[in-house]
Amino acid sequence: MMRQVIFAVLAGFALAGCNTIAGVGEDITGAARSVQGGTSGGY
Repeated sequence: MMRQVIFAVLAGFALAGCNTIAGVGEDITGAARSVQGGTSGGY
């Protein structure tokens, strides 16, 4: 239950930072690229 509340709050903050649906897509794409860049063998 607590995990769901935390997820809902974080999702609310993330969506509040985006003005349009396109902005949400750009944010998701940027986050995915950051994760891929961080895990693609930067040793």
